[in-house]
Amino acid sequence: MKRAIYDEDHEAFRASVKEFVDRSVTPHAEEHLEAKGLPRDFWLEAGKQGLLGLEVPEQYGGMGAGDYRFNAVLTEELSKVNASLPSCVGIHSDIVAPYLVELTTEEQRQRWLPGVASGELLTAIGMTEPSGGSDLAALKTTAVRDGDQWVLNGSKTFITNGYSADLVVVAARTSPEKKAKGITLFGVSTSLPGFSRGRKLDKVGQPESDTAELFFEDLRLTDDDVVGELDQGFIHMMQNLPQERLNCAVSNLAHAKQILAETIVYAQERKAFGQGIGSFQHNKFLLAELVTQIDVTQSFVDECVLAHTRAELTPIDAAKAKWWTSQVQNDVLDHCVQLHGGYGFMNEYRVARAWKDARVSKIWAGSNEIMKELIGRDLGL
Repeated sequence: MKRAIYDEDHEAFRASVKEFVDRSVTPHAEEHLEAKGLPRDFWLEAGKQGLLGLEVPEQYGGMGAGDYRFNAVLTEELSKVNASLPSCVGIHSDIVAPYLVELTTEEQRQRWLPGVASGELLTAIGMTEPSGGSDLAALKTTAVRDGDQWVLNGSKTFITNGYSADLVVVAARTSPEKKAKGITLFGVSTSLPGFSRGRKLDKVGQPESDTAELFFEDLRLTDDDVVGELDQGFIHMMQNLPQERLNCAVSNLAHAKQILAETIVYAQERKAFGQGIGSFQHNKFLLAELVTQIDVTQSFVDECVLAHTRAELTPIDAAKAKWWTSQVQNDVLDHCVQLHGGYGFMNEYRVARAWKDARVSKIWAGSNEIMKELIGRDLGL
């Protein structure tokens, strides 16, 4: 079914993203894998191409697109390469950027946004902690007032871009007695004394994305580093999570769709018992089911993208999109591995890497169980 959510401007932007991928990403894919991260050259090239500043107003060096469909196009094209790329870029340009645009002072915007758009200031977001997982209200990192400064102590884990970030938006508890209502966001420069990183975490999948532990030991900040309102960090995070979850949904589906398309070609070309394996009735019916599953899911995700473009996407619909697409992605890719037979278990095959990369999508940005809990509460249960 032809998709109707994009116009000529979006498709022209898609062509520019494809050109960037062909020139600056695909030739270096194996290098990124071996380095377990994206080099700064990648970020600078992406910045020159205008890919990192979709959320950043023009006066700060961004595109100021004001249309989430451009974000969706970028995510779709990057997801065709691997799952790591849209994760790293999405954290920087889709997730952190809105905090720095919408919640900051003019001085902070001038300090941070030009570097965000150019790729000179790489960002990450520090929410998840070793003991908390999806329970953001239970975080233990603290920022204690000391005269006109804040003293930050604690740690974060599973932080995408954490090993290479220059600026991390960190959630810390500033009023312990208020529980969820006592959390504040800070923009933390990784060059400050008291900041340190652990090793690059050794993940099952997505090796191209650098993921790290972050530590804060008596790290001193000022009010000029506070992002948003004091003690309103939890609310700020809840307001921004729908876009993060929609970004996950767009990526999940585009990633699965690409690998399924490649698997269909494989099923046409691979011979067994004198015929293409796709012509066996079981495989033919299975591929018909998977394609239909992708297309039906695409319709819902597209409606969510349009709703978000109109500022009408609800947290519940974002939760539905996130959990459903991650489940669909994992189901589709598992079948794709099976259709590849023994080759599907070899790391040199994209399908094997994609299968491993996809598994975390049922965990991050709020586990699928948390998504169902939110949906169930909305039902009055």
